[in-house]
Amino acid sequence: MGRVTERRRVVRIRNGVAGVRPDTLVAEEPLEIRLNGKPLAITMRTPGDDFALAVGFLVSEGVLGAAADVRAVTYCEGAAEDGTNTYNVVNVQLAPGVPVPDITLERNVYTTSSCGLCGKASLDAVRTASRFPGAAAADPVRLSAELLARFPDRLREAQKVFDRTGGLHAAGLFTAEGELLDVREDVGRHNAVDKIVGRALQAGRLPLTGAVLLVSGRASFELAQKAVMAGIPVLAAVSAPSSLAVDLALESGMTLVGFLRGPDMNIYAGEERITV
Repeated sequence: MGRVTERRRVVRIRNGVAGVRPDTLVAEEPLEIRLNGKPLAITMRTPGDDFALAVGFLVSEGVLGAAADVRAVTYCEGAAEDGTNTYNVVNVQLAPGVPVPDITLERNVYTTSSCGLCGKASLDAVRTASRFPGAAAADPVRLSAELLARFPDRLREAQKVFDRTGGLHAAGLFTAEGELLDVREDVGRHNAVDKIVGRALQAGRLPLTGAVLLVSGRASFELAQKAVMAGIPVLAAVSAPSSLAVDLALESGMTLVGFLRGPDMNIYAGEERITV
């Protein structure tokens, strides 16, 4: 499997003086996700937590809802032309009895490190596909704005690879009491969330009742979708949400917070969960 970081030669200019030195970069490689042996999606990701990424992606697709839905997750051998294993192809084998979705050319999804689930921006699709319908709306979780304001610093302190590269997004999972449950980093913001959700599924913790998901960038539709599909009641972002993300939050009963920077924040949906 590829490394999380790689070294490259760089010409560095500081105060008008140039010098040559090695620089640490975040690694980016393609990952093909197969379902029962059939290609489903390709995403550009930072290697690591590939099995969690694959099953987390399938949660957002409405295919998986529990660890028991998965029979096995494996790397596919001989993915390279010379027969060696590139560790860039993962196959998820469903457990007996789990419905297999119709994998067609129309369903196959190509995701880049920025776009997420492009072409699936449908509120109706999320409503009908969720394995935990109504979970976010029914969640009674509450937390204070003062406590929530501390989460970005906690997330930043936990970003170990970002410290070395400056080139990764992060997703953090918190309890309403402020406990940091998990942190994942990836070149793709949606991949970081999939890794969080996938690890929760593997641990038997879906739906993520009472959880707060914090993302290091903006709150796009695909991130809101992934939070809803995992039953997460609160999504917070340090940057702006999109209009469709706000629509989805209002539709699903999820709390959505944007521009979370120090004590300041904007609450776009579900303000009753945030106490001031």
